[in-house]
Amino acid sequence: MRPLPPTGHPTASAPSKPKSHRRRLARSRRLFAFDRGLQSRFVAGADEAGRGCLAGPLVAAAVLIDYERLSNSDRRALAGLHDSKQMTVERRLEMFPCVLRAAERVSVVIRSAAGIDRRGLHVTNLEALSNALERLAPEESAISLVDGFALPRCTVPHRAVVQGDATSAAIAAASVIAKVTRDRYMHEAALEHPGWGFEEHVGYSTPEHRAAIDTLGISPLHRRSFQSVAYTQLGLTG
Repeated sequence: MRPLPPTGHPTASAPSKPKSHRRRLARSRRLFAFDRGLQSRFVAGADEAGRGCLAGPLVAAAVLIDYERLSNSDRRALAGLHDSKQMTVERRLEMFPCVLRAAERVSVVIRSAAGIDRRGLHVTNLEALSNALERLAPEESAISLVDGFALPRCTVPHRAVVQGDATSAAIAAASVIAKVTRDRYMHEAALEHPGWGFEEHVGYSTPEHRAAIDTLGISPLHRRSFQSVAYTQLGLTG
């Protein structure tokens, strides 16, 4: 029989991981399991950021993952991957270079506020996602996934996945690229357009943003055609 440890000297044990860490790993495993369940070496994902903003561009991104070349270190680095909207700013910034290293290819498409006003938000969104996927040029054997909407004019065969950024690793990776790219753009734009707080809310409708519009009016970055509740309340709809 193994003797009991001396009093005052408990046996050493590895510290347990916090529950939040274990939840992140579990979510990430589900995302990768979904992609691997598609039975394809190549999986492409496309997603956008900024669709619901009052100001700033819409950014679409597409990411191609080659699961046969994905290294163990890449898998470990991407262990915290999830829907970018559910990740902290720090976590997204941590994931951004990991996705760039692990991905076979990445493409980004940016559409300005003026372009959104000319073509309409929904049309612009579909076109940007289509262009991002087409520029990615996934292999013919690849399975391409898009978050939310089918793209009627896209030349790349694809599948729409509802809540795709919380379902597929490839779409989640694209959501991180799109979100971080757009946030960086808005942080730089805040230097040229001070007063609206773009460095904080990055163009989304917040009480502070609506108050700034009420005080300063709209900037060149604001979408004049966007029929939002905030614009309606302020009498700024076009």
